[in-house]
Amino acid sequence: MQQYSDSKQKIDEIYKDTDFKELINAGVFLGRKKTKTYPRMRPFILVSRNDFEVINLNKTLEKMNEAVEFLKKQVKEGKQLLFVGTQIASESLLMDINKELNLPVVTNRWIGGLLTNFDVVLKRINFFKKLREDIQSGALEKYTKKERLKINKQFEKLEKLFGGLENLSDLPGVLIIIDPNLHINAIREAKKLNIPVIAFINTDGNPELVDIFVPGNTRSKLSINWFLNNIKKAYLEARNTKSNESSQNEIENN
Repeated sequence: MQQYSDSKQKIDEIYKDTDFKELINAGVFLGRKKTKTYPRMRPFILVSRNDFEVINLNKTLEKMNEAVEFLKKQVKEGKQLLFVGTQIASESLLMDINKELNLPVVTNRWIGGLLTNFDVVLKRINFFKKLREDIQSGALEKYTKKERLKINKQFEKLEKLFGGLENLSDLPGVLIIIDPNLHINAIREAKKLNIPVIAFINTDGNPELVDIFVPGNTRSKLSINWFLNNIKKAYLEARNTKSNESSQNEIENN
């Protein structure tokens, strides 16, 4: 904590522009230990402090703007987003996005074949959704107590796997990943299907694994929230623009 405070004080001295205040307060600048730095990430490092890398926030904003523009284009083309973040710091943030925007998220663990064997996994997701509906409607009351206990245990296992994916009806067009180091299998599957990946990446990550990356602190909930808020704003803006354009086209055609 002392290392963070010392780094933050020095960063405040470097970035006096108010444009950086939000990023500094969120701790976006804090990278990993110098010994863990991935070579390709060195251009995005400002300086080292107390054996930790300090991320160049100018570069972070540049890459965030690039990610936002790319995302808007994909959303306007009708591409579905899939968020992936299985670390504790991102779990509640992604579930908020799931509930607020009705977008699919993976917060527990990556399901092998979710992309490359999508049709099979989708059947399991639909089975999970149907089972949940049956439980909520009381349709399982016809079974014995022992049978219901067995079904409930099955449901709990399925919920851990598929909870957050209820809105995934088609193969996603874009993956948004928090920390590529933790989600190599998801990236590999996306690459096989030419699905672009936008990633929030720390100084120990390989940026060449993904299509677009934003350098930042992937271990802080506040930092991850900053990244996701920018993604959410871009999504909403693009969705609204697309909706307005569709309405305008309908009016013109009528």
